[in-house]
Amino acid sequence: MLQEVVAAVLAAGAAGLVYLGAAARVVKQYERGVVFRLGRLHSEVRRPGFTMIVPAVDRMRKVNMQIVTMPVPAQEGITRDNVTVRVDAVVYFKVVDPGAAVVNVEDYRFAVSQMAQTSLRSIIGKSELDDLLSNREKLNQGLELMIDSPAVEWGVTIDRVEIKDVSLPDTMKRSMARQAEADRERRARLINADAEYQASKKLAQAAHQMADTPSALQLRLLQTVMAVAAEKNSTLVLPIPVELLRFLERGREEDRPPPAEDAPVDKEERAMEELRRAVEQ
Repeated sequence: MLQEVVAAVLAAGAAGLVYLGAAARVVKQYERGVVFRLGRLHSEVRRPGFTMIVPAVDRMRKVNMQIVTMPVPAQEGITRDNVTVRVDAVVYFKVVDPGAAVVNVEDYRFAVSQMAQTSLRSIIGKSELDDLLSNREKLNQGLELMIDSPAVEWGVTIDRVEIKDVSLPDTMKRSMARQAEADRERRARLINADAEYQASKKLAQAAHQMADTPSALQLRLLQTVMAVAAEKNSTLVLPIPVELLRFLERGREEDRPPPAEDAPVDKEERAMEELRRAVEQ
């Protein structure tokens, strides 16, 4: 009798262990458990930790609640200004309703991927090339709204969408490079012209100032001579002002005694002789 009781207890314990092994489930911290009881969705979502289900009656499916990083394959399209480009992006999303993510859509990851690709092609067709290159923040927001609208019914929320790269044809790259070079050359010419304009204004002011004081012109000439003479391998050609020759001529005429009355004076020949002597000196 005792042996039968012990055997029954052992059998019950073994059955309990088998039942416990079949019913016990562990849900991780970043997961939620969706239970189907006889094929119908159970209203209670199992929280993280140890939980029990009814074997052969309940079936539990675990749903990851972490943010998923999904790359969107490069999509080729034609922009609104008729430029062929290839654009790829990345989508960040997470599940907020585990029941809807399991029941409303067969594979929410695949559905989000396909929606992201079609939305990206739509954005390419509605945008211009300059917007794709410089105004990506606005395009990211529009792309996020286009993906998030249908994803709400799938129990998924779009956290962020980013356009990663925009590939252009080689001919377009060369055209943009020529455009940038021409724009830089235009700005350089404008800066050079503005500098010339300011320099001409200063030179006009300096010429007006030197016109009032002729000695300033002579001082400026001497400064230029000193600057040029600093170079040892340079040849200096110094122009002699006509005023200096006239001054020397008047000085020699004052020092020379008056000619005799009976000697004929040729003023033109004497002036030429004085000029020749002054140049030789």
